Amino acid sequence: MSMTDPLADMLTRIRNGQRAKKTKVTSPASKLRANVLDVLKREGFIRNFTQNEVRSGIMEIEIELKYHEGDPVIREISRVSTPGRRVYSGIKDLPRIYDGLGISILSTPRGVLSDSEARDQNVGGEILCQVF
Repeated sequence: MSMTDPLADMLTRIRNGQRAKKTKVTSPASKLRANVLDVLKREGFIRNFTQNEVRSGIMEIEIELKYHEGDPVIREISRVSTPGRRVYSGIKDLPRIYDGLGISILSTPRGVLSDSEARDQNVGGEILCQVF
């Protein structure tokens, strides 16, 4: 059976893994997922992620979750743009998450970027998710 929203599936795996106090969670691999995880790693929300080959041609991403004093670093992670409702934002209309404490992850013509990186490069795009 095909998955309609693979990014939302990965975000839910991260959310569930942190609620269960897991150190690692796995997700099927894709370029978009790897790019979003790269932004989360750069911004300090996860420790690391690695891509492993499960079977010939089947890749999987192992995500190392991050905790601070026993509490998950990611307090909220939610999908904004869905397959049925795409949400786009110009650079001037880009929302600030919790007054700059959280981030939005955008898919732009220059790749997948956090909102601060998009402001620095003066580029807007599709808001994929928000993290706090």
